[in-house]
Amino acid sequence: MGETVMDILFRKEPGKGSLQPFSATPGGSSFNSIISVGRAGIPCAFIGYAGNDRIGHQTQDFLSQNNVQTDWFHLYDGMKSSLALAFLDSNGDAEYNFYKDIPHLQYNWPLPDFTPSDTLLFGSYYAICNGMRQQVETVVQNAFQAGATIYYDINFRRTHINELETLLPVIQWNMQHSSIVRGSADDFDIMFGTRNAEQIYNKHILPYCTNFIFTAGAGQITVFTNGRRMDFTAQAIPANRIISTVGAGDNFNAGFLCELTRSGDSNDNLSHLTQSQWSNLVQTAIHFASAVCQSTSNNIPVGFRY
Repeated sequence: MGETVMDILFRKEPGKGSLQPFSATPGGSSFNSIISVGRAGIPCAFIGYAGNDRIGHQTQDFLSQNNVQTDWFHLYDGMKSSLALAFLDSNGDAEYNFYKDIPHLQYNWPLPDFTPSDTLLFGSYYAICNGMRQQVETVVQNAFQAGATIYYDINFRRTHINELETLLPVIQWNMQHSSIVRGSADDFDIMFGTRNAEQIYNKHILPYCTNFIFTAGAGQITVFTNGRRMDFTAQAIPANRIISTVGAGDNFNAGFLCELTRSGDSNDNLSHLTQSQWSNLVQTAIHFASAVCQSTSNNIPVGFRY
């Protein structure tokens, strides 16, 4: 569940002084994840919306072409689909400008019936903004009551720092209803002024959720669960092979959840997984993220093997 945007990527071309657009593709945090899940062959659906315009129709077609059900994806009349401009530096890292309406629910639409074997992925500003709150709470409550696995990616951007005091109780509610919380060092540096994984878990995550994945870009990945800490090393990619980091975190989520589905593990036994099982989950997540960093796409390539 999440928002959709058209991602337009800019970079400096040889012989040209200014950044130039070189790629445009449908995106959005959870959207990027679900496209990769669909390409990996895992049955999935997307809950969201776009404007009833050319970008919206292109987005809907992109979902269908990548094996993602669109029964709960809607196109609104009178609304413009959102744009995200990503300006890439020499390391492939992006600085964003967003052009979009504040997400808001225009009408109630049918929602999926969850089962204990299902997984719900949600996160970013979409999951905490006032306009979508009624919808998000309904979907999360339905999944929670059904015993589904709920994966929450905080993905908090600096543009919303002035709203943090208001949004923090909502973030805490989301964590309290989640099976797994993932957050990056950048998220917590913005929110709490610290990148210390242990401190973040004990003070800000554990009171609400037992299972926590802390990522730090190409650095160490730390998992906290049921009184245990496990550290994993991210796969090193040569600098000359990194094209864009756009979608890397989203595809980490996709890889993790694909492996979780393939392994047959669920909400009931997450806290009892062995270090080897957690390693398999994290390594598949890294594999997905690494593939995306080496292309201009927000998603794993068609035919990707894991």
